[in-house]
Amino acid sequence: MRFHRHDRTALRPTPARSPLDALRSTGGNVASGGLRTDEVSRHAVRLVAIDRDADRIEITAFGKLPDLLRAGDLVVVNDAATLPASLPARSERGDLFEVRLSGPVETNRLYGVLLGAGDHRTRTEYRAAPPKLAVGERVWLGAIASTIASITGRRVELVTRESGDALWQALYASGKPVQYAHRSELLPLYAVQTAYAARPWAAEMPSAGRPLTWEVLLGLRRAGVTIATLTHAAGLSSTGDEALDRALPWPERYEIPRRTIAAISKTREANRRVIAIGTTVVRALEAAGGAGELQAGSGIATLRLDGTSKLRVVDGLVSGLHTPGESHFDLLTAFAPAERLSRAIDLAAAQGLSSHELGDACLIL
Repeated sequence: MRFHRHDRTALRPTPARSPLDALRSTGGNVASGGLRTDEVSRHAVRLVAIDRDADRIEITAFGKLPDLLRAGDLVVVNDAATLPASLPARSERGDLFEVRLSGPVETNRLYGVLLGAGDHRTRTEYRAAPPKLAVGERVWLGAIASTIASITGRRVELVTRESGDALWQALYASGKPVQYAHRSELLPLYAVQTAYAARPWAAEMPSAGRPLTWEVLLGLRRAGVTIATLTHAAGLSSTGDEALDRALPWPERYEIPRRTIAAISKTREANRRVIAIGTTVVRALEAAGGAGELQAGSGIATLRLDGTSKLRVVDGLVSGLHTPGESHFDLLTAFAPAERLSRAIDLAAAQGLSSHELGDACLIL
């Protein structure tokens, strides 16, 4: 491993060894790319800061984010609250399975994917296949009676008997947030909400915003950084089906208020930067600005960004740590060369940083 002179936490060279060797010596779970998979308290998240123009990478505390931005910059967050999207399900024949919601609830319609019997301790891709179900068949999602309106492979649309407040009450009584196999204990719903969560649209937490505590948000305001919101229906990170996973992220619903469009225009006029907190924000803003002029209102984000994409709206990104081969890594290459991102991951692994939804973060400027 070669340390970079700009890494604040590694000023002296050390004997070469692989990131995996470094991590094995300290214990802990190791994911692909040598990154750990341990949960990190949102107050203790570390930040890998990557300069996309200069050859500079550094690791610091996430709480230092206000120091890395400039007065007049605009930070845009996804204020979607996380749904209790994991629902225990039972067919008329008594087959047990799981339905994971993949998008917002629409009146009395639920959209999701099917997983076979099992629990979160088994990685999604190793779960048993779901039972064979057919259109018109009745199923129960906890206490929610529903009928299959359409089904394609593992993707399913369900119509429920309840609607409105009754459906929401049953959903929160029966469901729990999507769980992760690298975590031994069940996650409560409050643990996967951002500090500014609003409408329950997200199937999984817009996790790039998890370390944006009120202390960090106040620090940004004191540094002269403006904060704006949009709502994006962050979807599932895994379905258990390889073909479906290759197509992620699917088209996802978003809504951008006029005040956010006005804030972006003001930032542009002042020659300052628009910083997205999470890839969902990037997809929403770039979709809304795809025709030239940025539009407020609702839409469907269908863009799949990568190193060939030309960003029209967003100048920087805060994201989780992702490794080559992941769809989110491809999106990060829209902001920085893959080689530089890979070096940043190597450095993060050598310093014991953690990936996954509850891990550390990166900033690309």
